[in-house]
Amino acid sequence: MENKIITIDDVRNDPQISALVHYANHIMSVMGYTEHGPRHVGVVSRVTTDILRELDYPKRTLELAEIAGWVHDVGNIVNRTDHGLNGAVMLLPILQQMGMPIEEVLRIVSAVGNHEEQHGTPVSEISAALIIADKSDAHRSRVRRGRYNPEDIHDRVNMSIKKNWVEVDKANRVIRFELIMDGTSSVLEFLQIYMSRMVMSEDAAHFLGCRLEIVINGMIINNHIKNLEAAKANLEKRNDNLDK
Repeated sequence: MENKIITIDDVRNDPQISALVHYANHIMSVMGYTEHGPRHVGVVSRVTTDILRELDYPKRTLELAEIAGWVHDVGNIVNRTDHGLNGAVMLLPILQQMGMPIEEVLRIVSAVGNHEEQHGTPVSEISAALIIADKSDAHRSRVRRGRYNPEDIHDRVNMSIKKNWVEVDKANRVIRFELIMDGTSSVLEFLQIYMSRMVMSEDAAHFLGCRLEIVINGMIINNHIKNLEAAKANLEKRNDNLDK
């Protein structure tokens, strides 16, 4: 098959991928999880791209990041457990059938396969941005309509988050995840379910040569600087190796 430049519109309109995205969300609904459908993957797709755009990555990298964000959760149709790995395996032949060059397919599936905190690790710029975008999508709009359960900590935490956003301070190499919470839940409960995700996001920011700041109700809750200079040095070393 002849290779083609596959765009985000091609991916969104592909019948197989569309079915995977919607049915994965259905499975998550049956299992009692928050929204994992077009709203979530749309947000993740946009934020993944925005992070890399602010850090001046090439146009095609941004396009592949946008695609990775859209497809990152399709593995949930198999099971919540290992959904990143399952999704990567499922996507490889689909993207190839669409005509995407194998080099680009591999960039996407490696990012999808490494976005879970249970098994994943940042392995590329797309992977790192995808991790941050995915883990930062905590918001009341993810609570399923008519299904709010005040006894469920995930529902309480998400319902308490009135606003969230990710911004990049390129000059100071800071990626800032900020959210506004009300009294429906607490910072402690947020950390109970998001701690491993935030630690993974810190590692992802370091991969990009940045520091992650997590700000809740105006207060930075991770105000340590974890090997930022080493992260910058590693980024420069990787860039030097790519230039050789």
